Amino acid sequence: MNGHAVDGHAVIRDGAPSPSPLLGVPSAAMARLPTLVPLLQPALLVKGARACRHQRLDALLAWGNKPSAAVAERLAAQRGLPLWRCEDGFLRSLGLGPDTPPLSLLVDDLGVHYDAGGPSRLEQLIQEPLEPDQQRRARALRAFWCEQRVSKYNGAPESVAPSEPFVLVVDQTAGDLSIRGGLADAASFRQMLAAARERHPGHRIVVKVHPDVAAGRKRGHFPAGLQGDPAVQLCADGGHPTALLERAEAVYVVSSQLGFEALLWGRPVHCFGMPFYAGWGLTHDLLPPPERRQACRPSLEQLIYACLIAYPRYIDPHRLQPCPPEALIACLGLQRRLRPAGPERIEAFGFKPWKQPILRRFLSGSRLRFRWRHSLPGRHCQAMAIWGAEPGRGVKQRLRQTGSTGLPTPTLLHVEDGFLRSVGLGADLIAPVSWIVDRRGLHYDPTQPSELELLLATHAFTPEQRQRGRKLRQRLVTGAITKYNLPAPAWCRPPDRRRVVLVAGQVESDASIRYGSPVLRTNRELLEAVRRSEPQAWIVYKPHPDVVAGLRQGDGDGKTLLTWCDEVIHSGSIAPLFDQVDAVHVLTSLAGFEALLRGVEVHCWGLPFYAGWGLSHDHLPAPRRGRRLQIDELSYGALIHYPRYVSRLSGLFIEAEQAVEELLEWRSEGSSPPGGWRRLFRHWRRWRERIFQNTSPGRTG
Repeated sequence: MNGHAVDGHAVIRDGAPSPSPLLGVPSAAMARLPTLVPLLQPALLVKGARACRHQRLDALLAWGNKPSAAVAERLAAQRGLPLWRCEDGFLRSLGLGPDTPPLSLLVDDLGVHYDAGGPSRLEQLIQEPLEPDQQRRARALRAFWCEQRVSKYNGAPESVAPSEPFVLVVDQTAGDLSIRGGLADAASFRQMLAAARERHPGHRIVVKVHPDVAAGRKRGHFPAGLQGDPAVQLCADGGHPTALLERAEAVYVVSSQLGFEALLWGRPVHCFGMPFYAGWGLTHDLLPPPERRQACRPSLEQLIYACLIAYPRYIDPHRLQPCPPEALIACLGLQRRLRPAGPERIEAFGFKPWKQPILRRFLSGSRLRFRWRHSLPGRHCQAMAIWGAEPGRGVKQRLRQTGSTGLPTPTLLHVEDGFLRSVGLGADLIAPVSWIVDRRGLHYDPTQPSELELLLATHAFTPEQRQRGRKLRQRLVTGAITKYNLPAPAWCRPPDRRRVVLVAGQVESDASIRYGSPVLRTNRELLEAVRRSEPQAWIVYKPHPDVVAGLRQGDGDGKTLLTWCDEVIHSGSIAPLFDQVDAVHVLTSLAGFEALLRGVEVHCWGLPFYAGWGLSHDHLPAPRRGRRLQIDELSYGALIHYPRYVSRLSGLFIEAEQAVEELLEWRSEGSSPPGGWRRLFRHWRRWRERIFQNTSPGRTG
């Protein structure tokens, strides 16, 4: 490469290697790509044709063979500089268009991968032999690609595959440069369809229309009259191709990337052009291969390694840093699993303005319409989202009407904070990294089973799930991660050997007490019960941080509480206390769950979600529960399977383990003080809560 390396790590400048090549980007459109800089790091970019004419450069960049590349081509010729051509990677992004810029990039110093008329760097990489570990990685990557059900674009729902045997014929947009570069033309598509009919008599022919054609933005190659052909089924939903590739008996392409993806799925591929994956003996080809490809017969592993590992560069969408393909596949696969999990259209009731953009992230993939809390849902409402367990008047009316009026039954989605929430208090309007979306109830309401309770009661946990739950639990313990992750001043237990117990206070109007603690309803009642239960113990009481911060009502006269305990700790995180105490007593507080994760003895005076499984000392019966769980099974169910996690960096779904690492980073950075609107809103809510309690003396929640 004349002293230049496409990966940007070994450019020779003035006879010495330079770790940061200087690359010129004359195209304004290309320079505006928001992910171009991270995808090309550690290179430094010079943007704009004027700057590229004068500044010292190591190479010029062009976007493929598009007309916009002409400026870069002329500049490269005039200045005697190498020209590197860029293209979207084969695993590009979540969606289509400028709103979802590429997360992978192909950079080629010899040509363009889709232009069979000349050599490319990819062609050379495909012919390179592999070491045994490279072969194993290629095989594992192929399996992972199929397991995660990814494709080049990953935002659309999957197209539905026919139940009867079929072959897949792939259309492309008219004028696609890969058609001409693949030595084909518009006639190749007619020839391809005729061949599919002839070779597969009696089979259904599914013609996959390109998403841009389905959206009306571009033209394709097949006439609309195909819809009247009984043997042909037009798939024009713009959907994800995975199910079609998985079930097709054969795949017919001109130069579409779906031919390469069909090879990953193990399908026979018939090529009517000469794409980058054809001409190697892995496909059935109409055209003779270029002479450059005739002497080599690479394995499928060689093709996969070159196309998905050696040739592209990838960035992690959360941190915009280089990452291996496996990491990006895992990220996009998670989006593909969670985004279609919700109903297509959701009406959300009573979500305050600051929560609405958060809900959009946690219900990404659904279309949301926000309504006032007591509004009546629309007649054709598919799903209704509410905060917590108590719906407004309109939702209640709709639920009552469903059985008598023949209206469709909407799904009721209960939304709540997750168990690993943020660095700082929810009452302080700090955005969460986890929320729960439950279609049955909520974990804190034992009067009816929630999705979490059903999982814990019936799921057959695998050894892998237990191991994952154990690793996450250990990470929480070593990182001192809790729900809110507040600062933690040092505290030491009394020097004598007396038993020390911790009583975790709660906001007494909390719904978890109203639903889950039918006997004891206040923190004082809890302290009285603990004192009677453990008269000789040193009792440490920790009020809820929302109450300490003055954001919520609770606890009444703090001096009275000292009648029933020996010490009150107002500030800091609860996590360091777990190592100092012998037991924890709670009504329904999440502190009991956090103590169980750390192996501390826990006494439950209410019925939180973690009671009734043989892990805690329970003062109330839980008839629906009773199955004995391991702590790692509870950890997996409650922390990995049940909540949804969203990255505070990217707004995309993440796994529980990634959320923990983000919380650790967030805590090390320190939380910022609330802005003006947050201060105003939290004090308005505190005032409203006081007024409401004063005018409703019989209300406990």
